Amino acid sequence: MKATVFHGEGDVRVEDVPEPEIEEPTDAVVRITHTAVCGSDLWFYRGQRDVEPGSRVGHEPMGVVEAVGEDVTSVRPGDRVVAPFSVSCGECEFCRKGLYTSCTTDEGWNGAQAEKLRAPHADGTLVRIPERYADDEDTLESIVPLTDVMCTGHHAAVSAGVDAGDTVVVIGDGAVGLCGVLAAQRLGAERIVAMGHHEERLELAEEFGATETVSARGEEAVERARELTYGGANHVMECVGAESSMGTAFDVARPGGTVGYVGVPAGVDEAAFLGTAFGKNVTLRGGVAPVRAYVDDLLADVLQGTLDPSPIFTKTVDIDGVPEGYAAMDEREAVKVLVKP
Repeated sequence: MKATVFHGEGDVRVEDVPEPEIEEPTDAVVRITHTAVCGSDLWFYRGQRDVEPGSRVGHEPMGVVEAVGEDVTSVRPGDRVVAPFSVSCGECEFCRKGLYTSCTTDEGWNGAQAEKLRAPHADGTLVRIPERYADDEDTLESIVPLTDVMCTGHHAAVSAGVDAGDTVVVIGDGAVGLCGVLAAQRLGAERIVAMGHHEERLELAEEFGATETVSARGEEAVERARELTYGGANHVMECVGAESSMGTAFDVARPGGTVGYVGVPAGVDEAAFLGTAFGKNVTLRGGVAPVRAYVDDLLADVLQGTLDPSPIFTKTVDIDGVPEGYAAMDEREAVKVLVKP
């Protein structure tokens, strides 16, 4: 089969690799029909995070079950399934409390940007899509973001304490930030200020529910956000993970407010914003999104037509086009790339 393999900075290739097999009685083998390139994939692509050359990559799988181990009970061959970006057993202390990303299993995806994938702990990880939607391509493309970015944006909103009637600032106009706008709108926020640097993406943020946008940079952006929120917002969603965006989050937070952060930190020096947080009594909450805790509720909304994050996909490629997809996202020519092997 074909799979995407990382070979070094700026170098991902689609190569022939052995097909996956059932290795444990809790495994399933899934034929991938949809996956994606994630903004977090760009960290290793740009040489900003260590990944061993020769590793298969990708973590956003959706597809059809081809085989299951003898202990698997929740899915069977022929079922269409979607899976969170992290594997979870569903039974350990952390899974039971909904913190699936801290699952005690040491299993992970062996590259979801591929034609097939072995799914460890299938009962704890895979989520079955009702059969009546199995061939509805529009619905399926709306479900793919639930593997990561839609649930991650939702985690930012939940962590920031967003509730009906609130004013929220969302920092970041990438796929997670745009999904964060959708999440805040879904939770009933009255005003949503989206901050980013790309006008076309901020236009999409408005389509998703942003009531105001800020495209300025640096201190000018902070002052504009403070002006719009009459001195700062009680709820701020940090969806980038850079030191500058973290600093902006604390600068635009109202004293006593909460920053929900989900951007994967890269080159972040906490000392740069810790003093601001301390002086304003701003709470920081968030981290890696426990997608499995959110996916059922968000899937229900997608299936009933009240949630559609699919417009974040601005480019679609087949498996051979994955390297092109990485380049497009790296060069800001695509918000997020959909891969249909």
